Amino acid sequence: MERRVGTVSRGIRCPIIREGDNLVDIAVESVLGAAESEGFSLRDRDVIALTESIVARAQGNYATVDDIAEDVKNKLGGGTVGVIFPILSRNRFAINLKGIARGCKKVVLMLSYPSDEVGNALLSWDQIDEAGVNPYSDVLSLEKYRELFGYKKHEFTGVDYIEYYSDLIKEEGAEVEVVFANQAKTILDYTDCIINCDIHTRKRTKRILLAGGAKVVCGLDDIMNAPVNGSGYNSKYGLLGSNKSTENKVKLFPREECKELVLEIQEQILARTGKHVEVMVYGDGAFKDPQGKIWELADPVVSPAFTDGLIGTPNELKLKYLADNDFANLSGEALRDAISESIKSKQSNLVGNMASQGTTPRQLTDLIGSLCDLTSGSGDKGTPIVLIQGYFDNYTTA
Repeated sequence: MERRVGTVSRGIRCPIIREGDNLVDIAVESVLGAAESEGFSLRDRDVIALTESIVARAQGNYATVDDIAEDVKNKLGGGTVGVIFPILSRNRFAINLKGIARGCKKVVLMLSYPSDEVGNALLSWDQIDEAGVNPYSDVLSLEKYRELFGYKKHEFTGVDYIEYYSDLIKEEGAEVEVVFANQAKTILDYTDCIINCDIHTRKRTKRILLAGGAKVVCGLDDIMNAPVNGSGYNSKYGLLGSNKSTENKVKLFPREECKELVLEIQEQILARTGKHVEVMVYGDGAFKDPQGKIWELADPVVSPAFTDGLIGTPNELKLKYLADNDFANLSGEALRDAISESIKSKQSNLVGNMASQGTTPRQLTDLIGSLCDLTSGSGDKGTPIVLIQGYFDNYTTA
């Protein structure tokens, strides 16, 4: 019988994960248990994906405000520190900011405007235009900002992040000065010791600051990139990808040994079922919300670890292009057969082929990770493992 279903994404429930749990066994048993209870079977090239949160929790990868403060003080001297381009997030940055403030005497907080790197808005572009401000060159003090724009709470959180971040810094015993600017080198007018908190533009920002004469530049990836007093750490990403755990602690992005985790899950599934699946760890999906204008990707990457079968980008033909162009004179079974033959005989690399235009030229892990993030959600669904079937199928797959 002809297959009627293509890609299927399932959220898989599993136990609440604690530090030290055997995540390999939990993932394998959860997926196989779901297959048995729901009456489906695993197939070759299915994808099992685990959210980064449960991986980091199983690793016990946490850091406290005191850990962060000590690392900041050791690396930046404990005096006046510029903290530039942070995202506006209670979950993603507030606890990090507490640690930074605890590790220095004064924070010069430089916020990008009208929004942060991932789209959380302080202002609208209409407000910028109406005020006659050039965000590419104009530097605003807190007083000037308030004079022009007043007090504005975030559309979704109801928080005035300027006030919220300022209060966090002062509560840690540090002075605070707030500046609004979009050029990294602006901070050098205030201090030469800087933490640049941008995520995806961090390498360029560091380069600009060092070329401009900064004494010390640390990205968030340089803070907590090694243990402090036995804490968790991430040697590659530091504080990038961290989330609030408690009012005094953050959960860091999973350490690099999560590569071993995905390989072990792949091996166990093969041993138990005879099927060769792909496995990945995923965090934020890479997509933009059209309403709030927020780009979801606050993690440094979508997937910090994955099996080799997930390397690369899709190599697909656009069915509607074939139907409307190459085979515009065909219909019914003849059209189906012609398109099927095109798919079966397609080249291994379709770059430049007009019939592939409009297909998504993104990494497989970014596409699949986005699907997983939407499937599992970030709330109380209780499905931190996602099973995707049929992702690598096409129109000809039986």
